[in-house]
Amino acid sequence: MKLLTANYTNQSAIWPEKGRHILAQYDADSIVVYQAYRPEIGHYAAEHGYFGGAFSLNRMSWIKPNFLWMMYRCGWGTKQGQEVTLAVRMCRTGFDTIIARAVPSTCWPHRFDSPAQWKAAGAASDVRLQWDPDHGPYGEMLERRAIQLGLRGETLASYAREWIIEIEDISEFVAEQHRLIKNGNVDDLKTPKEHVYQIDDQRIATQIGLFGESSGHEDSPSA
Repeated sequence: MKLLTANYTNQSAIWPEKGRHILAQYDADSIVVYQAYRPEIGHYAAEHGYFGGAFSLNRMSWIKPNFLWMMYRCGWGTKQGQEVTLAVRMCRTGFDTIIARAVPSTCWPHRFDSPAQWKAAGAASDVRLQWDPDHGPYGEMLERRAIQLGLRGETLASYAREWIIEIEDISEFVAEQHRLIKNGNVDDLKTPKEHVYQIDDQRIATQIGLFGESSGHEDSPSA
């Protein structure tokens, strides 16, 4: 497996405990995001290095840069239709483009003057964002918020092929770590190495609500 991993306990000790943070595995050129699909879609993507076959470009597709948030949503690969976990390494220019295009799924007073302005912005954008409660390995809710990004239209089409560097099926790794969790061996748990992803453009950081502390306009959890 190409994905870099480290001991969960050691990592969690240095991760932020509160606020909105993009935790991700990244380098100078790429960032890893996660998705979970049924085998028909997941195996095709891992084999071909892009999304095609039964994958639909006509519906919104959500990406998550935070591994444990993905594990919470897919039940460590046990939920129906989410059995195959993919680690999608994409170019940072593509990810930053997605971030810049993102419109929150709820109306934020600090960004929009009215619900009508928010609705108009959403209609004009291919990207939705949500800050949802992050979760620990046992599914426990944390004070820290994790981002997820919903893609559609031209942005989804660019993500599905143009921005992808490689796709890795990490389902076996997920199953191995899930067994540790079920047996209570959290001290042995390994998770992908993740660090806080910095947004240098303060305008964009403010636009996506990237604050150190919560500011009273959180999104509600969703899939």
